[in-house]
Amino acid sequence: MPTDSLYDHGFVRAASAIPHVRIGDPRANGERTIALARQADAAGAGLVVFPELGITGYSNEDLFRQAAVLDAGEAALRDLVTASESLRPVLVVGAPLRAEGGLFNCAVVVHRGRILGVVPKSYLPEYHEFYEKRQFRAARQLAGTTMTVLGEAIPAGADLVFECVEHPSFVIACEICEDLWSPVPPTTYAALAGATVLTNLSASNVTIGKAGYRHMLCASHSGRTVSAYVYTAAGASESTTDLAWDGQAMIYENAELLGESVRFSDSEQLIYADLDLDRLLSDRMALSSFGDTIGDERARVGAIRRIAFELGASGRDGSFPLRRRVERFPYVPADPATRDARCEEVFDIQVGGLETRLQATGIEKVVIGVSGGLDSTHALIVAARTMDRLGLPRENVLAYTLPGFATSEGTLRNAHSLMGALGVSANEMDIRPSATQMLRDLGHPAADGAKQYDITYENVQAGERTSHLFRLANHHQAIVLGTGDLSELALGWSTYGVGDQMSHYNVNASVPKTLIRFLLRWAVASGQFSAEANAVMAAIADTAISPELVPADDDHDGDGPAQDSEATVGPYELQDFFLYYVLRFGYRPSKVAYLAEHAWSDRTRGPWPDLIPEESRHEYSHEQIRHWLEVFLRRFFATSQFKRSALPNGPKVGSGGSLSPRSDWRAPSDSVATAWLAELRDGS
Repeated sequence: MPTDSLYDHGFVRAASAIPHVRIGDPRANGERTIALARQADAAGAGLVVFPELGITGYSNEDLFRQAAVLDAGEAALRDLVTASESLRPVLVVGAPLRAEGGLFNCAVVVHRGRILGVVPKSYLPEYHEFYEKRQFRAARQLAGTTMTVLGEAIPAGADLVFECVEHPSFVIACEICEDLWSPVPPTTYAALAGATVLTNLSASNVTIGKAGYRHMLCASHSGRTVSAYVYTAAGASESTTDLAWDGQAMIYENAELLGESVRFSDSEQLIYADLDLDRLLSDRMALSSFGDTIGDERARVGAIRRIAFELGASGRDGSFPLRRRVERFPYVPADPATRDARCEEVFDIQVGGLETRLQATGIEKVVIGVSGGLDSTHALIVAARTMDRLGLPRENVLAYTLPGFATSEGTLRNAHSLMGALGVSANEMDIRPSATQMLRDLGHPAADGAKQYDITYENVQAGERTSHLFRLANHHQAIVLGTGDLSELALGWSTYGVGDQMSHYNVNASVPKTLIRFLLRWAVASGQFSAEANAVMAAIADTAISPELVPADDDHDGDGPAQDSEATVGPYELQDFFLYYVLRFGYRPSKVAYLAEHAWSDRTRGPWPDLIPEESRHEYSHEQIRHWLEVFLRRFFATSQFKRSALPNGPKVGSGGSLSPRSDWRAPSDSVATAWLAELRDGS
């Protein structure tokens, strides 16, 4: 049963090490390597990667032809292997090894007192300041499939991967420095064969602009291979006869930078990152081109040799809490610059989608219901900006507020104020008479004043609103603009065929509730509209989320909504968190709960987006997270798919996915949530 250990939830902690080296003193270098390996072990690492030729130092040049240096390097390697018996992590160290009458620049993979394998460098630079072919042979020149190292025949070659027995998603492959600079890095084939963590032991002297180029290479290779990439480089203690060294180490995961060293440091360094291997496997499964490439390269991929090892890292073997930063709002970056750029792009996608739909149909008007709530406010500003882009008057946005039995004074006031501030055609149409007539036709007691506020009572109002909007669109040769968002679609918090579920075109269809709130705040902060409109939008962003279908009781205080959506379906900030990891990666519920606790159990841990006021920075207990996750699983998997199977068109805005049956989400309407609820119960 999974525990709170990161290793039991599809993570592994990787480390990139930069030790001090002494040229001509392999014994001292081995001691520094062992010291850093012990530090990494104490920190719970499962993998530590050291620099190229770190046992001897990279900048030895013709000293590599000296038997004394090579002998001392092997002695230092022997000491490291012995020391590793009591250490948990896999150690990948750089050393020169003699074989078949030649010398090879190698990555030596050491674990628990044995050498698992040796990976020689494939591409030896012979240009500019490098003359490695003067000392070394390339991997392709190794005639056999083993090397004799410390008296034992060890698997050797560029075709090795190292597989963890108890964590099958943890599969390591190695390459060395220049290999990454080649058109097809050797670990490409290893990744296609299942390697999830690619390592690069580098020396890599520094020149102007090279640091950025290394970042580009590591990011692009990890992105193309959908892998983690652990890169390390020689530090300032290498010889500076003709070169300089900056000690740049970095760890990427599918093109995302997770950790980086301090360049030009005079101290030894260990940088860590908790790698999400489930994420990598999920993306690989979803990426059809990845599988196609395996087929195209099956000869090379099929030739990969696999070496098994047992890591011995789980909740049973020690406590390994997750150190990885988990965003509370996965749809909204905490970094202000990144968030603002994303909000602007989302807004542009929505405006562009509506613009294209109007141009394609030849229609120049939209009808929209404006409630004074988040979703309709955002859809309204999208419509207004679309008219600006098309060179049409904003009066072509036919906006209607449709007060019903539970419409509050505050939301109605905000709706009128916003319509006026934006300069759209502002209208009010009271649905209470027609809704009362329908209730009377149905024989519903509420028609005669009874306080029977059931689903029929609520949906009569939703239906009347939608019926009026569609007939208004017919009357004015317009289309109905939808307002329902991704979160409501996920939870089934909409009325089938009417209300937020149905429209001619829905610009909010793939935008979650939390992002819509940020979009409004971004629009205010960036001055997208007038000061008057900004003031109203700011007030709406702070209004409680409500369908406003049930009237307030006598105890209700204030002019805001009496009905609270989040009291029924749960806090949207939590539900959007659950949705992202279920929809984007298909994670097990136990892992979703584990991540949610890491992100939400302590409001003081980790950064908050600056647009979240202090009083709105919440935290949730283990019991609350499990409760609302159960609500999510039941609503998402068991009760709501039939609504999502009949969605109108709308633009997809992000990689987090949409729920359109035509693109991201095709699911049966008759499924049950049993498997997900059982996994949550048994797995966390």
